[in-house]
Order: sequence, then structure tokens, then C-alpha cells
Amino acid sequence: MLERLTWFKQAAFRWQDDERTIYIDPWGTPDEAPPADVIAITHAHHDHFCIEDIEKLSTPSTKLIAPHDVAAELRGDVTAVAPGESHEVEGLRLTTVPAYNTREEALDFHPRANRWVGYVLELDGRDYYHAGDTDHAPELDEVKSDVALVPIGGHFTMNAVEAAGLVLAMRPRLAVPMHYGFVIGAVPDAETFAKAADPVPVEVMTPVRPFERF
Repeated sequence: MLERLTWFKQAAFRWQDDERTIYIDPWGTPDEAPPADVIAITHAHHDHFCIEDIEKLSTPSTKLIAPHDVAAELRGDVTAVAPGESHEVEGLRLTTVPAYNTREEALDFHPRANRWVGYVLELDGRDYYHAGDTDHAPELDEVKSDVALVPIGGHFTMNAVEAAGLVLAMRPRLAVPMHYGFVIGAVPDAETFAKAADPVPVEVMTPVRPFERF
């Protein structure tokens, strides 16, 4: 289920098949990366909304998807989104889900009022959930997906054990940790996540960019 996915670093992923190339939160993409048909941004922080990567990957026909505050800063064919919506962009069907902090000490990082998002993307007959930056918000228990890409680094988002609690509630067919080993969180967090998420299957991807935090 991950054959067409590339993890660059942090929360930056690419889906590429014979029909289209889709990036989510591109950051750290190499200069030779193929241009985007669709770019989806989850929220406004620099490690998710990197204008340099967006400009590098964009062509005149690239479709952009982003929360309203980010969309206002973009030019071109932009679809502004908020949690709880369904859209079809360039043949890509997606739904948006909330992404926000619930821990008292973290409320200012990703406030619910900002209406930032995660995405559930319909790709190759399966649903892929990219959580963005979030804690285990109660609404997320209802998210249904085949693959769940979830942050585990802690501090700004769920930590590994908290993220495991989310996937145990969601029960995807496969869970994939992200948002660790770079700005926050260390490489061993992935093993902690995998153990805590059992019996949900976990696959740990190798990023294109070398890990920075061990």
C-alpha cells in the first residue's frame, strides 16, 4: 500500500502513479523532483507550508489545496478548505478532517479556531489519511482509512504513545509514523509507536532526507 508513496522528511510526502503526482506538505523535496499535479497543504507552519518547495514543484496547471489562511497567500488554481468538507480536485477525491491540539500546554501551537486540516485522499482504490499536525482529537476516532500517516514526535503534536491510541481507535489497515526525527522527536519513537499500536500493523518508512534527531 506504500509503493507509490515517498517520504521526504517531517510530514512531506509524494504520491505518484501513471496519472498524477500529488504532494502533501512538501518540504525538503529535491531539485529533480517531478512537478506536481496537485499540492495539498495542511496548515501554515513553515515545515508544512514551504513556499519555496511549492514554487519549485508548481507548473501553470498545478492545483493547490489549503486551509483558508494558507490559500489566501497562494496564487494560481487554489481550493480553500476547512474541516468536514469533501472536494474533487483534478480527479482527486478527498475529505478534510480537523487537526488541532487538545493538550493544555499545546493549545497555542495548532488552535482549533484556525480550522487547519488533515486529509483523507482516495488513491488507487484506497483511502490514505494524512493527519497534518494534531493531537488525538475526539473527532478523529471516526476517521476511516486504509493507511494512516500520523505524527508521533510529541510537543507540537501527539507523541508516539498518544498517536498509537489514535490508530487503535481508528483501526486502519496500516499505520505509518511521521513528523519525528527532524524538528522534534527521535528515531526510536517509531519503535515505541509500533509496540504501542499493536495489533494495528505499522510500517516505518525511510525518509529521502537523512534523519537529524537520533
